[in-house]
Amino acid sequence: MSYTVPHGMRSAKITPRVHMMNTGNTRQTMKFFVDTADVNDIRELAATGLLDGVTTNPSLIAKSGRDFIEVISEICEIVPGPVSAEVAATEADAMITEGRKLAAIAENVAVKLPLTMDGLKACRAISDDGTSVNVTLCFSPAQALLAAKAGADYISPFVGRLDDIGQNGMHLIDDIRTIYDNYPDLGGTQILVASIRSPAHVVEAAKLGADVCTIPPSVIKQLVQHPLTDKGLEGFLKDWAKTGQSI
Repeated sequence: MSYTVPHGMRSAKITPRVHMMNTGNTRQTMKFFVDTADVNDIRELAATGLLDGVTTNPSLIAKSGRDFIEVISEICEIVPGPVSAEVAATEADAMITEGRKLAAIAENVAVKLPLTMDGLKACRAISDDGTSVNVTLCFSPAQALLAAKAGADYISPFVGRLDDIGQNGMHLIDDIRTIYDNYPDLGGTQILVASIRSPAHVVEAAKLGADVCTIPPSVIKQLVQHPLTDKGLEGFLKDWAKTGQSI
């Protein structure tokens, strides 16, 4: 679709910006990961059949008060999809060593690395091992481009933290989607929207074509809620009670 410039203006065509799915990208639906290390929350959400994976980080593990390796191992047994486990090292060789130890916990571990130069070096080495890598703490399109070129399976842009400093985090998702769709060779890197604060973030991410949202348990539960749903159900139940019937 294109628009012709009105008569009297310089002859040109303006093509609206659209997101095209390139041949290297096989996304068919948005995946939902839960962002927590609370095993009870993970079990509850996994029972819905809506959960595709889990992301953890050092802060979430600390909140659990449990042994790191033990928690990751248990989560991997509950959820067959990717479970992100983050390294603690900051130097490339140490990241690689830690990442390989994490990958040995279970086949569905995705090693989580920070978006630093050392993290990108480690990303290349660990992805070359055949291990899934999630590059985290992304705040710019340039960083996302580098992570994809380094072989990341997932890039985690933090939309909520950008909102916190007065920027629009969803603009970052829009830019990354455009860049990745421009280059089929980058289609293997999935956009994993992180630092989600509300259902609106999830909806906007879906509209922009993000591959994954990793969502706190409380926000996942908010997604199902609507006052008109509650009101409608209440009315149906009252009307049904009047019939005196049972199913």
